[in-house]
Amino acid sequence: MTTRTTTSAPNIRHTLGSPGYRRATTALFAAGMTTFMALYYVQALLPQLSDHFGVSPATSALAVSLTTGFLAIAIIPASVLSERYGRVRVMVVSALAASIIGIVLPWSPSIEVLLAGRALQGVLCAGVPAVAMAYLAEEVDGASLGTAMGRYVAGTTIGGLTGRLVPGVAADLVSWQWALEAACLVSLGFALVFWRTVPASRFFSPQRVAPRITARNLMNHLRDPGLLPLFVLAFVLMGGFVTVYNFIGYRLLRHPFDLSEATVAAVFLMYLAGTFSSTFAGRLADRRGRRQVLISAVATMLVGLALTVPDHLALVLVGMLLFTGGFFAAHSVASGWVSARATDHRAEASSLYLFHYYLGSSVVGALGGLVFSAFGWTGVATYVGVLVVVGLTLTVLSRR
Repeated sequence: MTTRTTTSAPNIRHTLGSPGYRRATTALFAAGMTTFMALYYVQALLPQLSDHFGVSPATSALAVSLTTGFLAIAIIPASVLSERYGRVRVMVVSALAASIIGIVLPWSPSIEVLLAGRALQGVLCAGVPAVAMAYLAEEVDGASLGTAMGRYVAGTTIGGLTGRLVPGVAADLVSWQWALEAACLVSLGFALVFWRTVPASRFFSPQRVAPRITARNLMNHLRDPGLLPLFVLAFVLMGGFVTVYNFIGYRLLRHPFDLSEATVAAVFLMYLAGTFSSTFAGRLADRRGRRQVLISAVATMLVGLALTVPDHLALVLVGMLLFTGGFFAAHSVASGWVSARATDHRAEASSLYLFHYYLGSSVVGALGGLVFSAFGWTGVATYVGVLVVVGLTLTVLSRR
């Protein structure tokens, strides 16, 4: 499997505006698109899965939680493989394999088969998020890293949006199986774009994989007082974010809103707020410092969440807009902060951040289903609100 070489000088990292920078960020944007489409293309149709298979919202939500949970488990092994076999190779194989298996899953004969397939898809997805941040940190100049990371995160936001919006809108026209199939084919297209566009690594040297050394590197990162709060922040914020999007569809389909499936799917257009905020926050963090921008982003999440509580559609939509924009701004800054601080063994540091990120999605999102079944949306907002407050406290107390 080959990639094109970059025309940039071999000993100079990509800087903002250079041809190599544009190719690298375009490729990683496509990688974010395909990965997040593969992860979340079922989320908009969780109510349809409940109806088709005759299962509860909590069981249906496992189609998201199992995928992100197994991705979390596979994150660290994938990063270790990238140390041995190369960043680009691991990302390309991951993106293509996860997209291809997605084409088969909509035709699962039972919820058990679907959930097992989604768990496998989570494992296959792991290569891109496990390696992307380390790849950018190695290949992009430090002064341009925040902006580059923001563009990658922007790709994940549009991928999440497209993965939810395409099947959600298509479900009003075709069966839910064909609606999911459409999203999977789009995901495969972006995987092919990534494969053909990504520049080869120039500042990466393969290393021998030694489990003892890898474990020592991971423990060193966990002991770092600057990194550990960022890992916990990833857990609580991503867990809360996925919980909100898992169950907002159920709420808007029911009284007093009674919206159609296509209209509910349009709520995922709020992801565009994250597309803007992630890039903007990355640039702002490069100029004004990460801590200040991160505090503002997490506080915005909390305000947005509070606005979703009243049974007023306009307030709910504004709240979702603020909540989404704040989350992706926080993720962009925090992930870039991890890569900048971990000057050694960046892949392991990035994998630890993403392990907590997707573990939060899986564990907190699964528990959120129980909260929603017992206490409705008010319970979900309270549950997520506590998590965001924890994240805000960590950010305020974090070291500069």
